[in-house]
Amino acid sequence: MIEAVIFDFGNVICSFSVPLFIQGLSRKTGTTMEDLQKVMPGINRLAVDYETGLVSSDQFFERLCDLAGIRVSREDFIHAYIGIFTPIMETFEVVRALKSTHKLGLLSNTNEWHYLYCIRPLDIFPLFDAVSLSFEIRAMKPAPAIYADMLQKLQLPPEKCAYIDDVQENVAAAARLGLHAIHYTGPAQLHTALYHLGVLAAK
Repeated sequence: MIEAVIFDFGNVICSFSVPLFIQGLSRKTGTTMEDLQKVMPGINRLAVDYETGLVSSDQFFERLCDLAGIRVSREDFIHAYIGIFTPIMETFEVVRALKSTHKLGLLSNTNEWHYLYCIRPLDIFPLFDAVSLSFEIRAMKPAPAIYADMLQKLQLPPEKCAYIDDVQENVAAAARLGLHAIHYTGPAQLHTALYHLGVLAAK
């Protein structure tokens, strides 16, 4: 009997495109896309540190600008950085449908700005009973610690929980811990998977 459904954020609740951030920076700074792409490995490493809570938002902004050799206002930078998400409305509907029957969790590798400006303002955010964010916990999926944080907040054993993620490595980690793990590939597949777990009725 599944008592809780836990959702990843990126590419499950909202899709995202990192190139949109690079395009936004290029427009705001006049730096070419090609020059920004050259420093992407460093940007990616810095983003991991940011999502793990090892650097603050201010440090992330300053270090990325130094790395890329750009000058841009904090406001313009944030605008470009948060403008990468598109809601997956079918998942929003699933969250709303489950609220009356299950506990809901949000488990995301994310950072402070994406949380403050993209996740928390969503109209479905208040529906989640528990939220575990990598930058707060200082652990990123697939590390067991972030899953353990979610289970503790839900006060449920793993076998009572379904977990949805688009990254196979994170799905496998959840399964090893005993959660009913679903590899998200699209809205129709998600509905089918939740139906087979007895969570949703057939369409």
